[in-house]
Amino acid sequence: MLDRRALLALPLALAACERFASAEPAAPPPARPLKSFAPFPVGVCAKSPQFEDPAWVQLVTTHFSQLTPEWEMKMEYILPEGRPRDIGAYRFDAPDAIAAFAKHHGLRLHGHTLIWYAQGEQAFAGLDRPAFTAAFDRYIAAVAGRYRGQVVSWDVVNEPVTDEGSELRDCHWSRTLGMDGYMIRAFQKARAADPNAVLFLNDYNLENTPRKGATFLKLVERLMKAGAPVGGIGSQSHLDIRIPAGQIRAFFRDAASLGLPIHVSELDASLRSGERVDLRSRAHRIEQQTARVGELAEAFMALPERQRFAFSVWGARDTDSWLRQGERDDGQDQPLLFDSAGRPNPAYAAVAGAFA
Repeated sequence: MLDRRALLALPLALAACERFASAEPAAPPPARPLKSFAPFPVGVCAKSPQFEDPAWVQLVTTHFSQLTPEWEMKMEYILPEGRPRDIGAYRFDAPDAIAAFAKHHGLRLHGHTLIWYAQGEQAFAGLDRPAFTAAFDRYIAAVAGRYRGQVVSWDVVNEPVTDEGSELRDCHWSRTLGMDGYMIRAFQKARAADPNAVLFLNDYNLENTPRKGATFLKLVERLMKAGAPVGGIGSQSHLDIRIPAGQIRAFFRDAASLGLPIHVSELDASLRSGERVDLRSRAHRIEQQTARVGELAEAFMALPERQRFAFSVWGARDTDSWLRQGERDDGQDQPLLFDSAGRPNPAYAAVAGAFA
């Protein structure tokens, strides 16, 4: 029990504590959840080991409402042993875990990706055309069918246009099934496996390289005329922060003219240029990044409401980004909306401001 002297001293002690506390810098208020600004899903990519990181889980469930598997729903994971004829060899443990995580936390799930030029060549090597076609059909049916009713959408074909942008990629799929033929077939088989999913054609540098953006949109039109059930346009939006102002808006106006839902599917914006000498200050690069990310968000907001499918970033924190992996990482790049501690970067403010 406190005596009288202790009680008299208590207000003085509290006042002293308050003076010391006021001398310390106040912690910044937590960022408002990004999803609270947006009348459409705000997405992020995920890898199943991240589910063991409480800070990552807290950040993602606070700010995002949609999930995309970063690589564990791709063919390189599901078909690692190269046995496309044997559905029993397919590996579904990680994509199943991602689907379960999304369901548990009430996150919409976007499937990524069924057919990609960069994967499957070794697995399908040596098959004659009938066996190749049967294995192609079987893979799409097995994967899209397994997640029917769990995913709302699929990147059916990923990155079909060359980097230069004037033509389509020559790949193992096109050499056997035809340049447009493999894409038409992939969309038709995906529709058969999951009649309710929105089916996307997805590519990168569509904003950065106008020639590529134009080739991509012509491809979408051509596939639709050929009867492929293309349901949406996926623009990865790995932004080059040095492109001219207005270039992003121009691509989105052209894309919107097709009337399809549009998904900003993999947003990041590196501060690095890849050049041996970059004379821009860090402050200048952040200014460029903020302007281009803001333009992207504004261009998305300018779409008709029915065409705003989702706005997704390719990683929650800077250190989660593929741009911060391996030997090339100097620890300085901040390509995403949140830093390594989950605090908002300037790019967060650009997106939140456009959405608000």
